[in-house]
Amino acid sequence: MDHRREELEKKRAKLAELRRQREERKRAAMQAREQQQPGASSSKVDPQDINELVNSLVGDRARSPTRQNSPVMGAGTPRMSHETSGIGRDRSISSATSIGTQMGSPVVRAETPGATGFGDIVAVAGGMATGQSRVVPQFKASSTVIFDFPPKETIVYNKEVQTADGSAQPDEGLLTEEEIERRVRQIREIEEKARVAREEERARREAEAKAKKSEVRRLTDEQRADILESSDFATFVEQRSRAMERALDEEYDFMVDYTLAAATDAEDASGERLKLALSFHDDKVSRGRSVMDLAWSGRFPELVAAAYNRNPMAPNEPDGAVAIWNTHLRERPEFVFYAPSDVLRVAFSDFNPNVIVGGAYSGQVLLWDTRAKAHPVLKTPLTASGHTHPVYALRVVGSTNAHQLISASTDGLVCSWQLDMLAQPQDVIELSHPAHLRTDEVSVTCMDFADNETAAFVVGTAEGVAYQVNRYDRAGCKAGLNAFDAYRAHAAPINSLSFHPPSAADFTDLFLTASSDWTVRLWRARPAAKPASTVPADIRPLHVFDAFDDYVYDARWSPVHPSVFASADGTGRLALWNLNLDIELPVQSVSSGRALNKLAWDRPGRRIATGGADGSVYIYDVGDLSTPHADDHANFSRVVAGLPN
Repeated sequence: MDHRREELEKKRAKLAELRRQREERKRAAMQAREQQQPGASSSKVDPQDINELVNSLVGDRARSPTRQNSPVMGAGTPRMSHETSGIGRDRSISSATSIGTQMGSPVVRAETPGATGFGDIVAVAGGMATGQSRVVPQFKASSTVIFDFPPKETIVYNKEVQTADGSAQPDEGLLTEEEIERRVRQIREIEEKARVAREEERARREAEAKAKKSEVRRLTDEQRADILESSDFATFVEQRSRAMERALDEEYDFMVDYTLAAATDAEDASGERLKLALSFHDDKVSRGRSVMDLAWSGRFPELVAAAYNRNPMAPNEPDGAVAIWNTHLRERPEFVFYAPSDVLRVAFSDFNPNVIVGGAYSGQVLLWDTRAKAHPVLKTPLTASGHTHPVYALRVVGSTNAHQLISASTDGLVCSWQLDMLAQPQDVIELSHPAHLRTDEVSVTCMDFADNETAAFVVGTAEGVAYQVNRYDRAGCKAGLNAFDAYRAHAAPINSLSFHPPSAADFTDLFLTASSDWTVRLWRARPAAKPASTVPADIRPLHVFDAFDDYVYDARWSPVHPSVFASADGTGRLALWNLNLDIELPVQSVSSGRALNKLAWDRPGRRIATGGADGSVYIYDVGDLSTPHADDHANFSRVVAGLPN
């Protein structure tokens, strides 16, 4: 405590010293101003003259203490007041000094006792002391404020505690270690209780939310009926149930014993057998109908489209239908589309996987979209500008940016359509043969294009003759039917026509025809660029396959093997032919028991889809029978070269 008192005494002494220095500076400034006034000591002024001047300026102070009626100061002149402090006195001196300086006369301070006890400041012209005429100055009131700024104090801090008087706290207020520990324990206990309370509250809220979530919401009968009848609910159930069925239908023998692989059948292991892999049948779509055509999707290899005719036992159902079957979904089709007439032909668009086109018995060309509903999104009108007879042939040709749909019907018309505008055909070719007895019309039953050929194609007719057709005029050939070059050999209508697909060797000029005369014939097509014949010429087939016991409804080349093709006939037999091994008999065959109308190879060439009169679609696994070997192309070239031309 003594140390603090000493520190306070030092500060008091320092403040007193600062006040003393400030007073000394103030007195020194006042003395300096008095010494700077000119003529204050050198001029000798008569006291009598000064009194007369003062009396003339300010008048008798005793008679007029307020100086309102002074002869010098007018009635409107404001009264001059004197401060009663030292600061007011200095201010008056400064005012008088400034007035005298403005008038160019020396200023003399004379102290004349008055009512206030202070002297008055009188300005005297320099010439008045020598008897010259007096000059009466014009005084104006002004106020001046003098600020006295003390010098900036330099403060030096040290490490000692600096406090003001009375700021020190008594030592009795300090806490002991036991008290601090007690308070810390209390704070910790409070925080722990708050944390436990927060945890309990959170657990309670989670339990309430869980109980509310698990609570079963009871719907009224009206709400349940509204949900069941909504289209969104039906679409949701349809899509999700279809996905579950795809997963459940996936066959995998999880009990397989790989140590017994050597004991399996050698024929099954080598894949040298045509066996049934899947069958599709849905009473809602297939019952009472026959499969009229089949087509695999080029984008999705697991999808196959089947076209159906009408069900004579169900007059209230749509006449035609198209079912899209999925090899991963066995119990029902992936999509079902309906048509106002029997659907005779169906095809996927190679340039838009969502588009399916079909030809109807009524002569209409129909277009469905998998993103839309079951009915056609586009269809051709029933007018004379299009087909008026059954459409038995369809093909989408061209490229991604420029493709068209080519259709042919039994009325002898070949039409070109844009898939996004079926109201009017872009081009119409009328096929006619002047040598026909009753009518010039050519009844087209099938059609196919050679690889990389879009301007010319071959059609099969109901008279059993195949003809080449040109879509445009070219050198030596006119647009339309080439009647002089006829592929004449069948004695019954031609049911299908198939060109050889592209392969390592060029066999694209070969095509097969299947007919109701119980035969399949192999032909070599006449070059499309060659000028047409001017006289009738019958082109003979390269070979006739006659190992059949009924109508042959379809024959198709394998897309991968050069010498393999498949055939389907009225007995329900699917036959697989390999011309490198045997040119007279098929190498494998299976029978479904019902007539087979159509067959279709998938793009990899390992499966064949067939459909017939029972409305079922059968998927057969070809295995290695259609897998080409290194010398198959050369062998097939020799086989074809050995056939009579």
